[in-house]
Amino acid sequence: MQDLEISGHDLTVRDIVRVARENQPVVLSEEARAQLRRSRESVTRALAEDRTIYGVNTGFGKLADVRIDAEKVRELQVNLARSHACGVGPPLAKDVVRAMILIRANALAKGYSGIRVEVVEALIQLLNKSVTPVIPSRGSVGASGDLTPAAHLALVLVGEGFVEYRGQVFPSMLALCKAGILSISFEAKEGLAILNGTHGCSALASIALAEMENLILTAEVAGALSLEALKGTRSAFDLRIHRIRPHAGQIESATTLLALTRDSEIIASHKDCKKVQDAYSLRCMPQVHGAARTAWRHALQVVETEVNSATDNPLVFPEEPAVVSGGNFHAEPIALVLDYIAIALTELGNISERRIERLVNPDLSELPAFLTSQPGLESGFMMNQVVAAALASENKVYSHPASVDTIPTEANMEDHVSMGMHAGLKVFPIVENVKNVLAIELMCAAQGIDFLAPLKPGWGTARAYAAVREDIPSLTRDRSTSVDIGRIVQKINAGEFKRIAREALNK
Repeated sequence: MQDLEISGHDLTVRDIVRVARENQPVVLSEEARAQLRRSRESVTRALAEDRTIYGVNTGFGKLADVRIDAEKVRELQVNLARSHACGVGPPLAKDVVRAMILIRANALAKGYSGIRVEVVEALIQLLNKSVTPVIPSRGSVGASGDLTPAAHLALVLVGEGFVEYRGQVFPSMLALCKAGILSISFEAKEGLAILNGTHGCSALASIALAEMENLILTAEVAGALSLEALKGTRSAFDLRIHRIRPHAGQIESATTLLALTRDSEIIASHKDCKKVQDAYSLRCMPQVHGAARTAWRHALQVVETEVNSATDNPLVFPEEPAVVSGGNFHAEPIALVLDYIAIALTELGNISERRIERLVNPDLSELPAFLTSQPGLESGFMMNQVVAAALASENKVYSHPASVDTIPTEANMEDHVSMGMHAGLKVFPIVENVKNVLAIELMCAAQGIDFLAPLKPGWGTARAYAAVREDIPSLTRDRSTSVDIGRIVQKINAGEFKRIAREALNK
């Protein structure tokens, strides 16, 4: 796999996911090395001139007025990491931590933090040698950076804390030795530069966006298969409708649904029926799924701007030269879009659950009650809709915005905070719930297609049906379906339905 070169300017979410999940190697660009050296020279010069610089030779937060003696500036940086590494709760997922390291390395590579090249190289070594810090997930309020999670990362660089290496958890120094990585000693400003920034919640957002893209396309496939099972019409996807309400996501969704159902014998069989239009959960898929696409696109733009930004404090401008304090560590932009992601994903689950209800309810379909040939004696998929309803309702709790909350910290110096990490952490239970809801829909829709044989579904929906039936037999008598749902979730995780949607578009 080709190395990913980082410079602080052009990192994408796809790059982040490849490094986080596929272990793509990372290198630092020569341009970044030069900028880092210029930036470090500015800090060195300021210290030689005995200037007072926040976080370099002062305390932190409320203690910013405390001047630190020159011989103790290194100790200050290590103390910062140790004192702030007080996180609690289950550790962040490995892919999130790797994303976090890459995002911080890229932001520092811009050269506005006044640190040495060696610090960025140390972060890159963690990625390339697959040494993953164990970072507790709770403890950040998303302003002054994701301080507590980042402190656990910073400790690893100096040989403290714990890491996961080759499937085991080790004390950091032991794992660094096994991996052939030298620990570093922080110079002035360097511990602070690792802590300050939005790399924790930006990592969560990057991984969430990858999951969201997969779920949007999976929802298109599940919805198209349900449309056919319910003998719905494609007329609501007519692009003339969507071009005069030209939201890009809506047009993309309609186009995808048309492609998936192309050449459907089932849809052709009832073209001249008396039904004028379908229920909203079918007819309005382009509007609802399309709105999720719009949310994804907006969040992607915000996140990719953020991960290529300097989010430290203070920032060093070597060209002037100047060292300026500000608030680029405040994670409000990321917190807001993470809440947006949560809401959009919840809506995908909501509309999917409504389609499941139509599939199993004989009053709303032409299918047997609960998709069983012996209703009464057997309950079929009755409880699958209940499970989907439970998950959809749970998501409504998680989708309450975190970013509207704030609480003052650090003796009221940090009197407004973003709660960006909270916004990110609660996205992932929603992701898992939506996967299960969509898996239930795919399973129920495939059962509905069985009752319409020998008529065949469309080009893409036929492939989706085959993907379900590859591992999940038709329900001919009652059985536990928990394992069935799990098998479909595995296919969702592997991107199988996303691939079907893309292949249908390219056909």
